[in-house]
Amino acid sequence: MNNSGKETFHLDFATLAGPFLAVCAIVFTVNLENESPASLLNLASIILVLGGTLGATMVSYPLKTFIKLPVIIWQAFKAEKNDPFVHIELMVKLADKIRTSGLLGLEDHLPEIHDLFTRNAIILLIDGFPSEQILYTLENDNERTAQRHRVYINMLNTMASYSPAMGMAGTIVGLIGVMGNLSDPSQLGPSVAVAFLTTLYGTLLSNLVFSPLSNKLKYKSEEEQLIRDLIIEGVLAINESEHPRLVRQKMETFLSPSQRSFPVFENKF
Repeated sequence: MNNSGKETFHLDFATLAGPFLAVCAIVFTVNLENESPASLLNLASIILVLGGTLGATMVSYPLKTFIKLPVIIWQAFKAEKNDPFVHIELMVKLADKIRTSGLLGLEDHLPEIHDLFTRNAIILLIDGFPSEQILYTLENDNERTAQRHRVYINMLNTMASYSPAMGMAGTIVGLIGVMGNLSDPSQLGPSVAVAFLTTLYGTLLSNLVFSPLSNKLKYKSEEEQLIRDLIIEGVLAINESEHPRLVRQKMETFLSPSQRSFPVFENKF
């Protein structure tokens, strides 16, 4: 979710550093066994596992959803700065503006609000809709967004479930080839090793790529929902003409006690 400022791209280095750390651990382990890391590379196995996983996923989802996969994965590499204090300060400023200029005074602030959800919420305020209709509209928008996110997250979970099975299928295919070449015992060891690489690739894709990406997108989606709930709380408070200080306190209840500007009698975590 974009904040109320202009969107800037920031790379989420954790999404890159995590797989890199895991691959380094695998390479280091192979070296400890006095084996060459190149022995873990087999293009045919990679194509079989990745192609089979993509094909099975394509069957599971409509084409219009499947073709968005690159965009979905790219979202996991974007570190969007969802700073709740940006939204809190904006709502407090708008609440103060209403006390002096009324609802129409909010129109002066629309050009500086670039987040579409926040902008739509302020327009509903300016148009004078009752709180019940504003709440229904914004919560419906919020839920539909979360629903779309769940579809994409589930698609990555589906890929995580298919890739180990594709790896096992590749191993079986490789073992069939081995069984058909028992006349040359010297080739059995290397052939079996290559066959088992597909199982390795399937496991790595599932637990190092698809599942982590799914979890990252789930976290980002939940973070966005929290920010939107915070915005809804602020908009409703403004619509009830509540004091800016009360608007701040209502919005800060969505934050941990240590982040709030007003005193709380809780343990700080």
